[in-house]
Amino acid sequence: MSELGLGENERLFILTGAGISAESGLATFRGSGGLWNGYRVQEVATPEAWETDPELVWRFYSMRRRDAMAAEPNLAHRALATLEQKLGDRLYLCTQNVDDLHERGGSQRVHHMHGSLFQSRCVRCEKPFADRAFYENAAALPVCTTCGAAVRPHIVWFGEIPLKMDEIYSRLAASTHLLVVGTSGSVYPAAGFVQIANQGGLKTIYVGPEEPLNAEAFDTIFLGAATEVLPSFLL
Repeated sequence: MSELGLGENERLFILTGAGISAESGLATFRGSGGLWNGYRVQEVATPEAWETDPELVWRFYSMRRRDAMAAEPNLAHRALATLEQKLGDRLYLCTQNVDDLHERGGSQRVHHMHGSLFQSRCVRCEKPFADRAFYENAAALPVCTTCGAAVRPHIVWFGEIPLKMDEIYSRLAASTHLLVVGTSGSVYPAAGFVQIANQGGLKTIYVGPEEPLNAEAFDTIFLGAATEVLPSFLL
């Protein structure tokens, strides 16, 4: 951990984005011309899309579940998990990703600010539950077993507020270092974390194959694949 320069009483906030999952073969939205496997964001990832065509939305997220299940954690996921074993509660991992590759890579302290592919929730009861099923036609669309209302993916869509923002800001304020991995620097509020970190005097580090849009805000940038940089940088 010499590259991080983390002392015994210092704390690390990690933000990961689509780039780390892309290295496991999962498609990204920003890197594919505004398309996810042929779907436009307005068709499948907004509250309006859900109201217009829940069958299409569920078909899309069923496809994403299949893709995520077939992917495997990579060396970057495993390096972050190993670091967590060393730092314990001094590490907070916040991800914009909705897959479970961090968990399958060994991380236990993971907050999915944009929700989880493998959870669903009733639109009325609002309580998330584990769900790995596929809903690919109108007859298969799920309903709540308690109240009978429609069940939607537990995903934060465009136009919705990310999960537990108060907790995120609290953990960021309590940290001494911010490590950002594989984000474009274009999706807010996550893209603004580095400015908040700068205001709080945190050391800020970015790892990714290309400079993010907010590159000027970081103290240090390591350009390269996370699978190559993180194992040597962290361990």
